[in-house]
Amino acid sequence: MKTAIVGGVAGGMSAATRLRRLDEAAEIVVFERGPYVSYANCGLPYYVGGVIRDRGSLLLQTPESLAARFRLDVRTGHEAVSIDPAGKTITVVDLGSGDVSVETYDELILAVGASARAATGDSGIPTHTLRTVDDVDAIDALVGTVADHPSALVVGGGFIGLEAVENLVRRGIHTTLIQRGPQILSPLDPEMTSPIETELRRHGVDVRTSVTIERIEDGDVLLSDGTGVRPSFIIDASGVVPNVDLARTAGLRLGSTGGIAVDGRNRTSDPHIYAVGDGIEKIDAISGEPSLVTMAGLANRHGRSVADVIVGRDERNTPALGTAIVKIFDVVAAKTGWRERQLVAAGRAHRVIHTHPASHATYYPGAESMSIKLLVEPVTDAILGAQIVGGEGVDKRIDIIAVAIAGGITASGLARLELAYAPQFGSAKDPVNQLGYVADNLRAGTTSSIQWHELDDALRDGATLIDVRTPAEHAAGAIPGAINISVDDLRERLRELPDGPLIVHCQVGQRGHTAARILSQHGRDVRNLDGGYRTWAAGVTARTPVAVRV
Repeated sequence: MKTAIVGGVAGGMSAATRLRRLDEAAEIVVFERGPYVSYANCGLPYYVGGVIRDRGSLLLQTPESLAARFRLDVRTGHEAVSIDPAGKTITVVDLGSGDVSVETYDELILAVGASARAATGDSGIPTHTLRTVDDVDAIDALVGTVADHPSALVVGGGFIGLEAVENLVRRGIHTTLIQRGPQILSPLDPEMTSPIETELRRHGVDVRTSVTIERIEDGDVLLSDGTGVRPSFIIDASGVVPNVDLARTAGLRLGSTGGIAVDGRNRTSDPHIYAVGDGIEKIDAISGEPSLVTMAGLANRHGRSVADVIVGRDERNTPALGTAIVKIFDVVAAKTGWRERQLVAAGRAHRVIHTHPASHATYYPGAESMSIKLLVEPVTDAILGAQIVGGEGVDKRIDIIAVAIAGGITASGLARLELAYAPQFGSAKDPVNQLGYVADNLRAGTTSSIQWHELDDALRDGATLIDVRTPAEHAAGAIPGAINISVDDLRERLRELPDGPLIVHCQVGQRGHTAARILSQHGRDVRNLDGGYRTWAAGVTARTPVAVRV
């Protein structure tokens, strides 16, 4: 049995090494167009920034090491240019010599990945993407040779763009970041991105949203906001597109997303050709529909599962949640599942919960605040997605929620999870448990909430806003029109409250919940502002450039 693999790195090499472990007799040949077949592409930005100093540590395996340990025939600098599914052959060009060969296969795995979507074209300014070792080498060389006051323009405020920005700043390069959309890090909802943008600006990054490149003339980049920059070089992180040309010309079916269509076993429309990695469609865990999810973890997992399928094991893919995390200087942002904007666009009913817990017990030194957003299906109480922004402890909590979604644990069920606790690691009521308590209160009707972006309409419709924080907190920053009555004074001042519906708020929502319970038991129609003043301030800041005191 001969298995040919087109493409290395995560998906291709996971498939090759797993297949060898399962079948010592298999003939396995890997064709990789580039000079490196196995490298840590997620670590590349950190080599640019000097966080990772040893370039060699990013090169995980070589053709020689793979041949020695796994008896793999790995051919770098070889590009597959066509496939003949009927004859079970692929045509391969040796890019060094120009020689063309026709290779046979019994089973074929395409791990061709995705390519950067170019936003700049031929600009006359040194321009690079940040996806390969060659990219990093070129950027590193540029950083070392530019003038005394180097500057860079990063196009695209997604995960790769933000990592590029951070690491350029670490190298002392003044950086401008432009983002086509109205916010950076679009996989998150706008109120969750405010701390990230604040952190970027704190480090001197010129952040511009809803901005694109109009044209480039004589080294000047003219932007759609009417301004211009003159960067030493450009990093194009405007996104990726699946590499599907090889599959298309072979007559393989492409999906509605533009990626290669595969079944639950990663088999394409040809029963002897499989595909894995960033170039294929995955099944979204929330909608059950095809989706493009470009994550190294999925590429590795699917590469492994394809090897199992080829040797006859009953292996199927698990739908993708798109769980992801990024650290920008001292702020960590993570997400899993859907964001609110997706749910609204799909017309899907949902309930929103914002909390602002500490990473561990506040009496133990070093506790850091985090902001959590949980999205819940109102009827079934199923978790639809989550986002967390903060510092220490974000990774732990997003992973717990991702596991809960995969395991079918409901939002209220988070309250019943028994999680490890010691003061330096968490709280007796862990932030994940707290989400469950809030979800259970909403599910049972114990409390009712309103979102930050719904507040203006509710006030226009006649509701009265009550700020139940202390007078000092109210004086430090308040929502316009709010009446300040501390929660501790609320019972004694009930007669001061106007008739009609009430909305209460505190700093993060907890005292607001207590106030809502007091008022509802005195017969008032009351809702708690979800996430309190802190969520409202973050949302308003994201919606307008005016800073709000938090």
